[in-house]
Amino acid sequence: MNSEIRKGKIVLVKGDLTKQDVDAIVNAANSGLRGGGGVDGAIHRAGGPAIDEECREIIGKIGRLDTGKAVLTSGGNLKARHVIHTVGPVWQGGEHDEERLLADSYRNSLKLADEERLETVAFPNVSTGIYGFPKKLAAKTAFNAVTEALESLGNVKEVRFVCFDDENFDLYRELLEG
Repeated sequence: MNSEIRKGKIVLVKGDLTKQDVDAIVNAANSGLRGGGGVDGAIHRAGGPAIDEECREIIGKIGRLDTGKAVLTSGGNLKARHVIHTVGPVWQGGEHDEERLLADSYRNSLKLADEERLETVAFPNVSTGIYGFPKKLAAKTAFNAVTEALESLGNVKEVRFVCFDDENFDLYRELLEG
């Protein structure tokens, strides 16, 4: 199911992130890049063993990926040519810098995409699943971070917010129409 709303360089899609034909999809990863549930597990399953192998190599070098940071792997068997892995914050009531860390996840993912000369990037709703970030606040934080980042990037031409559920889709639609 694809519903799209365009506003400049931002596109809203209701659908499956793993099916996006873009330069990179963003993985809402855990700090060990091991694949888990939700988006992370879906990307690792759809992308196949190449992604997992590259993630193991990265973790072998850096130990773990800090919250708000981003790294790049190939897309394996995905339509997307690359996967940008970022660790979003776990919601702890809003008193532990969660909004800044979530914005960092989006900004650092886009910065990495721009450095790699990628033009199209698709994001899931980072941290809104098992990490418990309130969806409305997450959408606002993500939208603002992406809008701000796009003003300074030279290579990224399109950012997609890919929502799997109606609630997130409606929240992003309100932001785009607002």
